Order: sequence, then C-alpha cells, then structure tokens
Amino acid sequence: MASNFIHDIIDDEIALGKHEVGKIQTRFPPEPNGYLHIGHAKALFIDFSTAVKYGGKCNLRFDDTNPTKEDVEFVDAIKEDITWLGYEWDKCLYGSSYFDKCCELAVDLIKKGKAYVCDLDKDQMREYRGTLTEPGKNSPYRDRSVEENLDLFERMKNGEFADGTHTLRAKIDMASPNLNMRDPAIYRIKHVKHHQTGSKWCIYPMYDFAHPIQDAIEGITHSLCSLEYEAHRPLYNWVVDECGFEKKPRQIEFARLNLTNTVMSKRYLRELVETGLVDGWDDPRMPTLCGLRRRGYTPDSIKEFLTRAGIAKTDSLIDVALLEYCVREELNAKAPRRIAVLDPVKVVIDNYPEDRVEYFEVANHPGNPDMGKRQVPFTREIWIDREDFALVPPPKFFRMKPDGEVRLMGAYIVKCSSVVQDEEGNVTEIHCTADLESGNGNPVDGRKVKGTIHWVSADICDTVKVNLYEPLFTIKNTGDIPEDKTYADYLNPNSVKTLTDCKVEKALAKGDDTRFQFVRTGYFVRDNKKPGTYNRIVSLKDSFKPE
Repeated sequence: MASNFIHDIIDDEIALGKHEVGKIQTRFPPEPNGYLHIGHAKALFIDFSTAVKYGGKCNLRFDDTNPTKEDVEFVDAIKEDITWLGYEWDKCLYGSSYFDKCCELAVDLIKKGKAYVCDLDKDQMREYRGTLTEPGKNSPYRDRSVEENLDLFERMKNGEFADGTHTLRAKIDMASPNLNMRDPAIYRIKHVKHHQTGSKWCIYPMYDFAHPIQDAIEGITHSLCSLEYEAHRPLYNWVVDECGFEKKPRQIEFARLNLTNTVMSKRYLRELVETGLVDGWDDPRMPTLCGLRRRGYTPDSIKEFLTRAGIAKTDSLIDVALLEYCVREELNAKAPRRIAVLDPVKVVIDNYPEDRVEYFEVANHPGNPDMGKRQVPFTREIWIDREDFALVPPPKFFRMKPDGEVRLMGAYIVKCSSVVQDEEGNVTEIHCTADLESGNGNPVDGRKVKGTIHWVSADICDTVKVNLYEPLFTIKNTGDIPEDKTYADYLNPNSVKTLTDCKVEKALAKGDDTRFQFVRTGYFVRDNKKPGTYNRIVSLKDSFKPE
C-alpha cells in the first residue's frame, strides 16, 4: 500500500516512541444493516492495509448498537466480502458484546455527575440544542440529582418507559461551538429484538458513546474513519477520558470515496432493492461489493483502483472510468479470448461444401503463448455481427458490404454477392463466396483486404443471453441533486440492455474460466446466478487516461 498522510502520522509516532512496529492495532467496524459497497471498500482497505504494512492486526467489529435494521444476513455477507477481497481479521467481534460494559460505564458517569436522564423528545432536544451561531439551552432535567438519575436509568433498562420518552445524555457544555458536545444523547430506549442479544436489552448505547469504549477496550491504536466524524472527535476523546481508559486510541479521519454516476447511500440502495428496481443487493449495476463481484470485477482491480484513487483529507469526485480502467488493464493481461456474436445475422458461403467442417487453430491469448490454443470450427453457414455489415456503407467502411471483400478473422477472405431482406427491408441472410486459397493467410495474387470481422459457426455454437450495462444514474455527481428532486428522478432507464439470441463458440462453456474477452467487443463474466447468461464487465477500449 502506498504511503499516505495516515501512514506519515504513524511513522512519526513510531519515530517518537509512542508506538512500535508490530503493535499497531486497527479495526473495521461496519454496521450490519446492508451490504458493503465500494465506499466501504475504501475504509476496509485502509484499515486492513495499514495493519498489514506495520505488521499489526485488524479486528472486524460489527457495529450493531442499533438493532432496527440489523440482521445476520448482512453479517454473513460482510464476512464474505472481506474474505473475497483477500483480507483476514484478527478477531471477529460485536459491539453488542460490550453492552454490559457500556451500561456499567454509563452508571459511572451518572455517579460522577457527568450524565443525566432527560425527558425531552427529539424535537424539543433539537430546539434546545441551538444553532451554529447561537448557544443551546440547558435541559430542564439537567440538574436532576445523582440518585434520581440512577433510578430513572435503571427503570429505562428495566423497560418501564416507551421508546423516545427518555434518553441518557452526557453533561458537557450546551454553549460549546461544537454541536456534538452540547450534551449529546449516549443511551436511548428501543424495544426491539437484537440479532445477537435477543430481548435482553431495551436500551442501546449511541454510536458516539459505544465506539470509543470498544476501541479502548480492544487496544485499538488508530481509529481510522471517514471525514464526517472529524467534528465528533472531541466527543470521542471525552468518552475515553471520562471513562478512565489509560490507553487512548487516536482517531484519524480521511475523505470518503465519491464516484461519478454512483449513489453511496445505504438507505437508498436498500430502497432500490426493496422496491424491486434492481435485482437484489448483488445486481451488477449496484456499487455493492457483491454487485461488483457478480459484474465481474476482481479483488485486485478494486484494490488497484483504491490505490490509484488515493487517501486524502479533502473530499473529491472520482471518475468511475478509473475503476473500469483498472479491471480492463487486469483482464487484458489475464482473460482468455473467445468469439461471441451479440447481434447475429447469418452468412452463407455458397462455394463452401455443405457437409464440411474445418478447424482453425486460434490462440487463447495472443500475448500469452502459455495459455495455449483451441480449435475453432468453420462451416458453410456462419454468424457475424449485424453491425459488421452495411447495405449502404458509409465512407471508409472496411467491413462486409455488397461486392466488398473482408477477412473472416483467422479464416478465409469472403466477398458479399447478395442479401436476403424481409418485408421491412431488414437483412436476414447474406450470401458470400470465399477465396478458399486464403485460409488464414494472404491472397495468392497479393491483393490487400483491409477489414477483419469475427464470426462463429452457425452449426457448431451455443446461444446465450448477454447483459450490457450502463451507469444506474444519469447525474454525474449525485451530491448535486437539487432539493426538489430525489435519486429516483435520475435513474437511468437504459442502465441494462439484455440480448437474448447471442451466438458464441462452444469453447466458452469449457474450463474453469469465468471472465473472458469477447474479441472486438469487451470483457464479460459468466453470471453466477443465471446459467447461460454473461454480463459485460467493461467495454474493450476507453479514452480514459489515468493520471
């Protein structure tokens, strides 16, 4: 992993003797209320890679302090995604495992006069909080006695009060210029069954209270998080200090990952799934890691993208073309080549024997002889791509056209002699004659043929479905959506195009490979949920040039 400002900080601390190489401890703390997306991948990439670089350890800790939408399904999916990316956690932990300790420390804060039970509801609390330019007002319940607060908190814990009627708040400073320090809530009532603790608890600690406690208990040296938590850092430190921890984690913030034409809101991604606008969390158009996996992206391509995107303190918008570039570069080097005709039209070679089958030897990868060769069958009737034929060709059209010659890739030169059209003028069949002395070589008379097109035998091929994907959203920066609009206003109605009658060589279905270059077309992956279907990962070429 390339050095960055986080590593510069750690390097300085090691040089000053504050930490030792091999003793750096990080953690990745996802909330199990959805599937990880590419934005989460940046966080886990930083957490795990930092631990690896310094010979330390990284814990996986599920932030399950809000049980409303959390589920074991998401726990399992998150573990699968991390493993798929090639990372190993030291310990797998749950925030809920610390509920007893959090409650104990909350009682200690009450006894020290540092916390109190407040009866203000959510709207009243917002009103009392003040604004960025005006100080807040003390809650009328702020000066309750320690005894009364202990009693009320115990009754909260015992389930005597309804949701929203009471909160436990830290007693800090209602005039603080940092709104997060204006007596924040640290416990709330939620009569909800928890996926780990069942019905044991009806009060749950807030993230800003639980997270620093968990970090301190685990011996986390560096709590790495996204930039929106920068304003929460004073509260993080307050909790660590007031709870009496000797080893104090250091919180360091980095900019989140923002991608063009991509939504990173887990709430809205959930909405897309629940309303059926996409084919589940792993829809290949989704920015989730399971969606990218089904789309055909590789762990190495994602990590290369995150490396190139960089780690900074300032938010920026990264072009999704960089992600596409990274997987294209990898697959260009590794993916075996196969022939696929996505929009087929039949070609009959009139001077080729009807019962003859000829095999041409073709390299699986023209740049890698170690990948071997395969035999591609050639017959009298073949399929070519419709866009490779023009009845009325434009200037400089070097593919198939009436009375024009073209090379069939790896095979003969053919000349179009006639076409068959339906009542609407659509070409349904093309007739050609082949120069049978030009098999995979130059014409004997030395004439030049500029165009080369791909093909498959019509008699020896398979028919498959192919999905061609475009961005799910039409707006480049989803952070710029006007107030009177929603994400739904920018959904791309053409984000997927399904072709149902694609012709492919039979070698596509053989072997263990799942990702291929369809020659002259793009990179595709076998859909792991729909047999006989291939998803386009990226197009063959792009004008994008990474810095």
